[in-house]
Amino acid sequence: MIAIDLDGTLFDRSGRVSEPNREAVARARAAGIRVVICTGRGLIEARHAVEAIEQRDPVVVAGGAMIACPGTGSTIHRFAIDPDAVEVSTRFIHEHGHAAIILKDPVAAGYDYLVVSGDRGHRVDPVIEWWFDRMKVKVRRVRDLADDDHPEHTVRVGACGLSGEMTKLRGLVRETFGDRMTMHNFPAVSNEQRNAELPPGESLHVLEVFDRGATKWSAVSVLADRWGIAPERVAAIGDEINDVSMIAGAGLGIAMGNAVPEVRRVAGRTTLANDQHGVAHALDRILSRDW
Repeated sequence: MIAIDLDGTLFDRSGRVSEPNREAVARARAAGIRVVICTGRGLIEARHAVEAIEQRDPVVVAGGAMIACPGTGSTIHRFAIDPDAVEVSTRFIHEHGHAAIILKDPVAAGYDYLVVSGDRGHRVDPVIEWWFDRMKVKVRRVRDLADDDHPEHTVRVGACGLSGEMTKLRGLVRETFGDRMTMHNFPAVSNEQRNAELPPGESLHVLEVFDRGATKWSAVSVLADRWGIAPERVAAIGDEINDVSMIAGAGLGIAMGNAVPEVRRVAGRTTLANDQHGVAHALDRILSRDW
């Protein structure tokens, strides 16, 4: 089994799956390898990759908080967040001047995101509105978390803002919950127009807060166990901080050439960058038994 991240990994800089990567995935499947997409995106946000590689096996989405069937869209497994933790995280996000972006199990809730603006009417960053429109996701907007009709279906609480702000906010959440929650922040998918509006030296980050058990490796392990695949027979390829768990847990962890230092430190191998078809390079090394 091989778990492959999307942004910065299977996707090139333009957000597309290159032909060499697509062909390498097909070769891996033909050799008997289960190929699983493992992304921080929701299923609807990953539809281009699902179509490009003709994915039939389950897809790990929402940073490991859910496993979904790409054919039917049904949820196979999920790690929901305790409603009390959602309430506290949302309050922290509002106190820092941001709207809370709450990801739902869309099958259960009937929509993808709940945006909670708070008493002061906080808005999401413009790049989030751009992303919602681009991905054609279903969004419900409320002022108060009490208006959430499906608190039991929340799998992630998030926010988007300047990197320094999100790092500070992550620290506050970690100080409150410790290891009772999984959390991280990393660069947001953005566009040139929004990037040009940022202060010099700044970048946009997303903060993500999950249930303690929700990581990419947790979800990969659920599938590997169902298929009778031992951890040492799992490979994982990624580039960003939310890939660390699966890179470290897999029998063969592979860092992209463009990976952050945290991923490189736990990886056993390093492949080429995403703009150099790094996934294809890694898969061919595996199929040739070099790795």
